[in-house]
Amino acid sequence: MTPQGMILNRLMQFAAGLRFPKLLAVTAALFILDLIVPDMIPFADEILLGLLSLLLASLKKRGTDDR
Repeated sequence: MTPQGMILNRLMQFAAGLRFPKLLAVTAALFILDLIVPDMIPFADEILLGLLSLLLASLKKRGTDDR
């Protein structure tokens, strides 16, 4: 398996454990796009989108209790 395939496989396993994987993907894509497009206040929106991406990445699926 190629290194790119291993990284993609690991990333997909991580995303499968998240509560909102599609929302994280959209936010991360907006973050990358925002880094490319220049803006009036440097780094303000990049920091906010980066923090939002980290917040969404930290939300894991809740397990069901069998109590």
